[in-house]
Amino acid sequence: MVRNPEANRDQFRPEDHPNDTFLLSTVVGSYPKPKWLNRADELVDDPDSKFDESDLEEAHDDACRLITHEHERAGLDTVVDGEMRRNEMVEFFADRIDGYEFNGPVKVWGHNYFDKPSVVEEVEYDEPWLVDEFEFTAGVAERPVKVPITGPYTLGFWAFNEAYPSTEELVYDLADLVNEEVEKLVEAGARYIQIDEPALATTPEDHAIVGEALERIAAGIPEEVRIGLHVCYGDYSRVYPEINDYPIDEFDLELSNGDYEQIPVFEEPELEPDLALGVVDAHTAEIESVAEIKANIRQGLRVVPPEKLTISPDCGLKLLPRDIAYGKTENMVTAVREIEAEIDSGEIDLDNPLADD
Repeated sequence: MVRNPEANRDQFRPEDHPNDTFLLSTVVGSYPKPKWLNRADELVDDPDSKFDESDLEEAHDDACRLITHEHERAGLDTVVDGEMRRNEMVEFFADRIDGYEFNGPVKVWGHNYFDKPSVVEEVEYDEPWLVDEFEFTAGVAERPVKVPITGPYTLGFWAFNEAYPSTEELVYDLADLVNEEVEKLVEAGARYIQIDEPALATTPEDHAIVGEALERIAAGIPEEVRIGLHVCYGDYSRVYPEINDYPIDEFDLELSNGDYEQIPVFEEPELEPDLALGVVDAHTAEIESVAEIKANIRQGLRVVPPEKLTISPDCGLKLLPRDIAYGKTENMVTAVREIEAEIDSGEIDLDNPLADD
């Protein structure tokens, strides 16, 4: 059962918003790290360096402050710190959850390696994972802060399971831990949580597992807290309309990368959560023009009205050059504000949003 996105969306509308129409703009999460931060990560592991953990913490603080302000300068309605303190999306959390251990990198494709963890005993919640990160970012940001969390399905299935009779059982225990973390984030003031389950659209037979995990995550979380689900590229027809049964407020999709060929999937039945539409490609090092992005936004208006449309990049932008990532983000926000103004003026026919496109 979808939550109540109407109850939590308007809090992200800036007081000085220039248009009557409001399309919420955000980013998925990751962002290119400054090169000096990568060097700092290397120095702290160098026994011949005088650079220590306190120096690295200062470097992380500086990078988080820098990227948060960069997102605000681009004009985003909600921001993140670009995940400057994080490494790989599973490794970061597995390192903070009792029950995981690491035994070295595993080759995943080509020359790419992943430090794939093993679950060697029952997982348990100890210290908060993201509260300090959120509190720092919220303290330096002038806009609301979104918190991305790797979801329990990904944390379970992208690890070796050496402790549970089935990975499904592991996923449910992890979901209970994510619920604890979300509760602590809410206590700290977080109002926008994004659960990242990148592989869902490629493993559709498990959509029921993800649904049950989300039920556990959302249990007891107030309606004023927005819960989004981000799913990377795949065949969405294999998990839709089941998505309509998930306890989420927003469904975040990678559609620009596929030229919106899958938009008709969501035309019937009606998409019940809000749609977070990817409108710039996270995999190409080219900055889309404002006109191109506006055409992409119109694709989203085919399936949801403006009050149910969120605009974001397709995915995290961390693999792009930083100037490209910023250019994409800045043009995206400009396109959003121009589309809003065109809706207000009646230039866009919401019954036929591609007309004159």
